Amino acid sequence: MQRAHVREFHDDDLDAIVRLWERAKQRGTPPVYSLPEVIASCQADYALVATEYDRVIGAVVGRAAHAQGWIVFFGLENSTGPELGGRLLDALERRIAPLGLSKLSILTSLEDESAAALTANGFEIHNPLRYLERGMPVQRRELDKLRELGGRVLPRRLWNAVSGMQQEKGLLEERLITPLSQPNLADQFGVVPPRAVMLFGPPGTGKTTFAKAVASRLGWPFVELFPSRLAELPGGLPNAFRTTFEAIYDLEHAVVFIDEVEEVASQRRGDPPSPTQGVTNELLKQVAEFRDRDGLLLICATNFVRALDTAFLRHGRFDYVIPIGLPDTEARIAIWQRYVPESVAEQINFDDLAQASEGMTPADIEYAARRASQEALARALNGNGSQRPADELTTTSYIDALSVTRATVSPLDIDAFDEDIESYARL
Repeated sequence: MQRAHVREFHDDDLDAIVRLWERAKQRGTPPVYSLPEVIASCQADYALVATEYDRVIGAVVGRAAHAQGWIVFFGLENSTGPELGGRLLDALERRIAPLGLSKLSILTSLEDESAAALTANGFEIHNPLRYLERGMPVQRRELDKLRELGGRVLPRRLWNAVSGMQQEKGLLEERLITPLSQPNLADQFGVVPPRAVMLFGPPGTGKTTFAKAVASRLGWPFVELFPSRLAELPGGLPNAFRTTFEAIYDLEHAVVFIDEVEEVASQRRGDPPSPTQGVTNELLKQVAEFRDRDGLLLICATNFVRALDTAFLRHGRFDYVIPIGLPDTEARIAIWQRYVPESVAEQINFDDLAQASEGMTPADIEYAARRASQEALARALNGNGSQRPADELTTTSYIDALSVTRATVSPLDIDAFDEDIESYARL
């Protein structure tokens, strides 16, 4: 099955908009806005459609009014689900974000079936009329600052896209997301929302993915700092850290991420001081100041937690030091399902693939899956195989690709990771 494509509305799509509007009316859930209003808004405001094989299967139409975004029409065919609805809603949000709107809202009738896709994508029901809205992640006054920092708003579905890894997700939900998203509840139990956390684990285990998923789950902008780029700014890296964090403090909310932080926070030793000592000192100062700011979360990630300066991991700087290991069985199955074409998925034994890929990182599995697909396509193009993917891509195809895939994480790395959990983890 072809993946649906989301694009701008064209005048040729008008008949499809009418069809979707009429279908909603026939289901007994007439849209709040009349058909002439929807058509006028398609041509004058912001409209996007989702197509599959050039057939329009979904649409969203929005307009801006008084610093608020309103969805004039949101319709999906019966065969579609919340995932496509979420893509349409996110595309509209990106389209109108430069206007600096504070909220995106919609009025629907009581029995509107599209409400399921709306609530699954961050909208909240406010009264029996089903007035749904979700806050825009970035306010007008923050847009220029976020662009300057290279930050972005991530799709809201990233958290659910992290399949498996339930222990890690449960820990992050309990320790980070709930206290930050429900501060009043946290206050009732005397829980102080975290300000800074460290993720550690072998390369390729998904630390960056988890950091992005946390930002997505919170609905906060994601700002990744790259020390190599900051070092190129006038004044050197210490000054760049200072000025960059000062700019971040102008944002109401943000998840700030520094990957491979060991490069700028390694053990300070020797006399005279090492070249990185000034950088480490400045970063330690910024972490301390960062902790005094509400609505911000610093996430650092490292492949070599034992290389970090001891002062960096002391209590009072990072609330939690969380290990992120290799994907578990459920996660490996989900990763395989992401890369195996739908046309052959029914004939694939994902349990066997999960077992065969034990000890592999998500990137390793992606490489093996793509290699198997590429080799199958090459056979078809060379006339040595079938033109049907189902004849070429089997469980054995993927296991053969795994056999020539070098694991990123060695058994020695895994042993070292287990030792680091005992020595450094703070949950």
